[in-house]
Amino acid sequence: MHIPDGILPAPACIGGYALTGLATWYSLRQINRRPTPTEDMPKAALLTAAFFVASSIHLPIPPASVHLVLNGLLGVVLGYYAFPAILIGLFFQAVMFGHGGLTTLGVNAAMMGIPALLAYHLFLWHSRLQRSLPQKLPQKWVMPLFAFLAGAFGLGLAALIFFTLIITTIPSGFNVATEQTAVTGLSIAHIPLILIEGIFTAMLVSFLQRVKPELLKG
Repeated sequence: MHIPDGILPAPACIGGYALTGLATWYSLRQINRRPTPTEDMPKAALLTAAFFVASSIHLPIPPASVHLVLNGLLGVVLGYYAFPAILIGLFFQAVMFGHGGLTTLGVNAAMMGIPALLAYHLFLWHSRLQRSLPQKLPQKWVMPLFAFLAGAFGLGLAALIFFTLIITTIPSGFNVATEQTAVTGLSIAHIPLILIEGIFTAMLVSFLQRVKPELLKG
């Protein structure tokens, strides 16, 4: 789901870098407001590596082959660290593997990173719901449920942005009907992946909730 060089017009690429710069500044500002801003850096480094490797795990889902993204998962576990982590991961994917491109790095980072931040805020709603639920109800399922929603939402929104960008900026030299069919097929193939990432995020959060709940704080 990386947008390569040469697909988007220059204004879109410039706008992508502007959005990424703004989101990076905002994320770092929120991180620096914490009592110990560097406390979660090891966790962020580990999940940045997981995000970097995820692009090499391909799943054959007809009519295309898709790969894991995990941006919703990073949002849930890292919070505001997620955007810088995704930006760094995408840079090394572009440089080392050719996934995406340097001119579209800003667009790709905004496309995956902003949904990750929104997924983080969606996940935070679990605490409000837990406080409002009667004590007799099984509250241990609330956090995994919101983790599933956040993990699925992160990838789902990124896929929607990808589809919109590609469909609305098809170069004039391309066959529009053919490109629209191909992009639509690729987007449909991401629907099962959205569910897979939601389930994986819920399973990971449920596991951490039992064995290492402090990793989900902050």
